[in-house]
Amino acid sequence: MDEPEKPGLLARVRARFRWFDHVMRAQERYNDCNGNFYAAGITYFTIFALFPLLMVGFAAGGFLLSRRPDLLDEIEDRIRDAVSGDLGQQLVTLMDSAIASRGTVGVIGLATAVWAGLGWMANLREALSQMWQQHAESNFVGNKLSDLFALVSAFLAMVITVGLTVLGDPALMRKVLRWLGLHDGVVLGGGLRVISIAVSVSISWLLFTWIISRLPREPVPFRRSIRAGLLAAVGFEIFKQVASIYLQSVLNGPAGATFGPVLGLMVFAYVTARLILFATAWAATSTESLAEAPVPPPDPAQIVTRVQIREGLGVSGALAAAAAGAIGALGLSRLLRR
Repeated sequence: MDEPEKPGLLARVRARFRWFDHVMRAQERYNDCNGNFYAAGITYFTIFALFPLLMVGFAAGGFLLSRRPDLLDEIEDRIRDAVSGDLGQQLVTLMDSAIASRGTVGVIGLATAVWAGLGWMANLREALSQMWQQHAESNFVGNKLSDLFALVSAFLAMVITVGLTVLGDPALMRKVLRWLGLHDGVVLGGGLRVISIAVSVSISWLLFTWIISRLPREPVPFRRSIRAGLLAAVGFEIFKQVASIYLQSVLNGPAGATFGPVLGLMVFAYVTARLILFATAWAATSTESLAEAPVPPPDPAQIVTRVQIREGLGVSGALAAAAAGAIGALGLSRLLRR
């Protein structure tokens, strides 16, 4: 008798460590739901949405400069000092024409930003819904209105997050300490650094928890995404620290100064998207989430009637023929006796 196969090393480790088994379940959910594919789509729409946002920013700057002639003259003088000759004058003329068409640029940029933002939000929500294995009914008008509301909510949440992050900036804290008459020493500087990181992680925790629980097509309970939001916040902070060190070393060269910001932005968007989707898969594969997940109904049963045709008399036919033959023989023998 063959002995049962022993479980492999990975299976034994998963059975022994629950946290490792949870990580593996999250990775399997991430791969099964095409997490890398959705992360690439989110990255594309993120980069694409920046161009209309820049148009809106240029239009806002044009409105500001049109009401501040002194500031406009100062900028033009600096351009002429930095770029001499006809090229400097051409740049000044180009800036004047951009300011003159600020209204058109602003309207086109705003409309394009809304369109690109809806595409970005639709892709993000679809990716999050897939991680939760949600299959909502398709409704084009309803989905677009829902995406618009989610886009406005996400924009407000990001503005609040950026504002709170600025309040936790070490430079701002040092200014406050100087205003209070306190000196910035080594111990105090290290404490400010720790406080800044703690504030940044806390704010990112709230933002990621809100994204994981409220942006899917079918919102999930907030409590099921708290730990996943903390995981994403810690990973995001580590990534920011490593990325800042890497960019400082890359931007020193001419090639890095030219292509570094664009490539850095693409890598930042892609890694952040993957981090959010993996954290969502981690939340969706927790023991609590799996226990509360709806069980899909079984496939409809197919009843097939089997019709079997047998050649010959078969057992019942043979018995009937034998009985008929016996009765016939008995009747024939009685007739012959008479």
